[in-house]
Formats: sequence, C-alpha cells, structure tokens
Amino acid sequence: MTQAPSAPELLAGLVDDAGLFPPTALNMADAVSRHRADAAAGSPVLSHRFLCPASRVDELRGHLEPGDTFHLGLIADTGADGLRSAVGAITGDERLEQAMVEFPLRVTGEEEPRAAARAAVAAVEDAGVAEDLPVYLEPVALSDVDELVAAVAGRAGTWQVGLKFRCGGATAGAFPGPEELARAVVSAARAGVTIKTTAGLHHAVRYTDPDTGFDHHGYLNLVLAVARAVAGSQAGAVADTLRSRDTPELARQARSMTSRAAGATRRALASYGSCSTAVPVTEAAELGLAGQHDERERLRVT
Repeated sequence: MTQAPSAPELLAGLVDDAGLFPPTALNMADAVSRHRADAAAGSPVLSHRFLCPASRVDELRGHLEPGDTFHLGLIADTGADGLRSAVGAITGDERLEQAMVEFPLRVTGEEEPRAAARAAVAAVEDAGVAEDLPVYLEPVALSDVDELVAAVAGRAGTWQVGLKFRCGGATAGAFPGPEELARAVVSAARAGVTIKTTAGLHHAVRYTDPDTGFDHHGYLNLVLAVARAVAGSQAGAVADTLRSRDTPELARQARSMTSRAAGATRRALASYGSCSTAVPVTEAAELGLAGQHDERERLRVT
C-alpha cells in the first residue's frame, strides 16, 4: 500500500532556537522573550529547544520567570571546564529541562578526531549528563567525518552520540561546498549516525547572499539531501540536491514524500539551529510544507 505524503512530518520540530548566535546574536533578554513568544505560538516547524552555551546558563537563569519551561540544548563551549556546574544548575532549576548536549571537538585540546571524541564523551559522562539525552559532536572540519562516524557508530555506551555539521559562518571558507557536505551526509547516513546542523541555513532553498556574495545552503535542500542519502544515493546525487535552486521542484519532492521516507529522513537528521525562528516557519508555510500554522507567525519580525 502506498503511504500518504507527509510534508508536515518531514519538517516537524526541525528548527532549534539559536537566537543567541550570529548573525542575529540577540541579547539574552530578547532571546528569552522571543522564545516565550514562539512557545505560545506553537509552530510545529520549531523544536522549541533553546540553544545556550554552558558559559551562559547562569545568565539565562537570571532572565527566566516563574512558570517558564525552557528545553535546553546545552553547548559545551568551554569543553569539560564548567560543564558539570552548568549541568548541575540546569538540573536544580525547575524552569529548565535539558534536551541535548552539543560538544565542539575543537575545545577538547585533542588534535586527532577519535581522541577528541573520546575526550568529549568522557567530559559528558563526568558532568553527569542524563544517559537518555542525545549528544552531538561537532568536528573541527568535515574532512574528519569519516573517522568520527567510524568511532561513533562503533561505540558501546549509554548516550546516543551523533554528529553536528557546520554549514556556514562569517567567512566564505566557513561554507562547505555541496560536494563536501554531501560526502559527510552520506557517510553518516550509511553508518546510521544521526546528524544535526547549524549556521548558514537562513532560507529554505539555496541562494547567494546579495551583501556578502556567499552561497548559502537551504534547509529544504538539506532535508531532501539527507532523504536521498538515507535511500542509498551516492554523494554526487546528494550534492545535486544540495546545489539545486529550483524551489518548485524541491517543494514538490517534499510534498510527495511518503510518511515512511519522512520518518527515516528525520531519524537521520534531528534538527538544525537557526538564529531566526520566523523565516523558516514562514517559508515552510509559503511552500505548503507546514502543518497547522498560527497566522501570527507571518507577522513577527526576525
């Protein structure tokens, strides 16, 4: 039996709130206020997870109010240093619920990728992170992914350990090309390693920023590229999907995806961090890819 198309399922809970990070880089008060508004609006495209560096957890707590519930994606920006105290602060605050940990491997001090991965997992264990939480390790470079995939896929342990891919940044060199990103996506998908992504994914479809001239990956391109990788496509075909700027065709592919394929795709791609929580929601609705949608979303300023 052919399964019904499931575009809303494909994008459900896709966008983590990275409002504290560039280029938006909201101050804490404004980031907290925006997150509360998003929670009230309840868009199904948003994960309603708030990404916060470990070094800023105390600052966040100072802006919370009684009755707040923030599902926290904790970023170990200072490595093992301070991670235990940040986890303890979250555990002891009823307004916070830890949802996941992201660990940049560059802060471990280890140059070899497998050694960095071991150091990061050891730090997570020492910090007392709950064993049912996902942990995402961010490679120093996407060229490290094959080695990290082998280490993560083969590990025996308590946490679900995945990888976090950086898709952009403040310089042209921070944006991986379609071929490089495709190879990393295929490597993770073939090994059954879940990924999440961050940076540069400001719009649904690939585009060139008129101010910087940087080519940005689109979040819809990424989702469909992961779907192709999960289905067994080679890196070249996955890169073609990342490279596409054909908005109607990409939207058609998303709308025609079966529920089974959408589920497999999202098990492989957990979410991505976006400094805007308005643009992804609005564009998903405009492309006919979102579920029930509060019209107030269209009126919010990024």
